[in-house]
Amino acid sequence: MPSPAGHGVGFVGLSIAAIAALMTFSLHKIEEGHVGVYYRGGALLTSTSVPGYHIMIPFITTFRSVQTTLQTDEVKNVPCGTSGGVMIYFDRIEVVNVLSVSAVYDIVKNYTADYDKTLIYNKIHHELNQFCSVHNLQEVYINLFDQIDENLKTALQNDLNQLAPGLYVQAVRVTKPKIPEQIRQNYEAMEAEKTKLLISVERQKVVEKEAETERKRAIIDAEKVASVAKILWEQKIMEKESEKKMAEIEDQTHLGREKAKADAECYKAQKQAESYKLILTPEYLELKKFEALAVNSKVYFGNSIPNMFMEIPTQVTKSGNSQEASKKKM
Repeated sequence: MPSPAGHGVGFVGLSIAAIAALMTFSLHKIEEGHVGVYYRGGALLTSTSVPGYHIMIPFITTFRSVQTTLQTDEVKNVPCGTSGGVMIYFDRIEVVNVLSVSAVYDIVKNYTADYDKTLIYNKIHHELNQFCSVHNLQEVYINLFDQIDENLKTALQNDLNQLAPGLYVQAVRVTKPKIPEQIRQNYEAMEAEKTKLLISVERQKVVEKEAETERKRAIIDAEKVASVAKILWEQKIMEKESEKKMAEIEDQTHLGREKAKADAECYKAQKQAESYKLILTPEYLELKKFEALAVNSKVYFGNSIPNMFMEIPTQVTKSGNSQEASKKKM
């Protein structure tokens, strides 16, 4: 018979194994940036959990981890029919969205933990087909392609504001759609021609710009030459004007000098005339006459001449004779 001690050890070991199994199935972890929601018997419980370790009743309660940080949902291979009947496919559409922590319970209750399938994936298909149905291939593929992402974002957010408040769309990225090969080749050929046209237009702009640059450079050079010529001409004019002013100043100086000299001569002559008028009296003139006679007389000395002989010049003698004759007539 087995001993009671052996039964006790086996029971303890079984108990420990059972507790370990229960702990394994009841202990769970919620990652950072997620919220835990719980189901019991398929019904959603009102309690939620924050990031960390938590315990639940094993085999009866289950949990789902719902992300509350930015996440990107990819919708792939979306078919779209244009208004012209051409079927195209969008290879990938990315929707960046974020779920508010406070809205986790309501959104999971209304749309399950896989809410993005209903609110984002299905909505992308619907909105994209709505857009394609009212536009032709040219508009979808070329003209309005840059507006598709913004239109999808606006339509999604408007519906989410009514159906699932707390879920926000941050951005929508749409890849270029796949179109039939023949049409794609036509578009590529058209784009090649457009590229050639743009290149020729740009080349023409470059040539025009170069011509404009040359014209402006020529204008600048001409203006520079004209400015230099003007400056030189003004310099010559200023030099001539300076020479003219200097000549005028010299003329005025010479004129003043000559005028002063003439005035001095005139003044001197006037003063001499006045002095002569005062000096040249009859007595003074008589005195000067005899002084002149005395200066012009000649005296001869010699052995053959016993006495001094004075010879009076003929002119003086004649002058004296004429004076004596006039006196006798009187």
